[in-house]
Amino acid sequence: MSELPAMRLELVPIGVTDIERTKAFYLKAGFDLNVDVEPMPGMRVIQFTPPGSACSIVFGAGMEGISNMPPGVLKGLHLVVDDIATARAALIERGVEVGEVMDMQSVLYAGFDDPDGNTWLLQQFPH
Repeated sequence: MSELPAMRLELVPIGVTDIERTKAFYLKAGFDLNVDVEPMPGMRVIQFTPPGSACSIVFGAGMEGISNMPPGVLKGLHLVVDDIATARAALIERGVEVGEVMDMQSVLYAGFDDPDGNTWLLQQFPH
């Protein structure tokens, strides 16, 4: 068998109910707005990248198979951080509700939700 080429996960679609509300949330959370375009009538593409990530999220309108995804079905998107206390505090300072830090056998987690209930987990591995 031949070797597989590199396959980088770089874009994850998320279902949302209100594009503007979701855009405002991810701006508040400090994600980088990469794309907000209307390439044709009835189509809008919005793409955000978490700080330091190589993988982005996309949502919008008029994108077959993406725009009609049920809102809030993505659970446990992991954001790996070096210092969970610092990352959590920075999100809270920006107005994002973040849960308490949980210690799961030395791997630390703290969660937050976007307005539709798509869930994110800050994750810190032991040093």
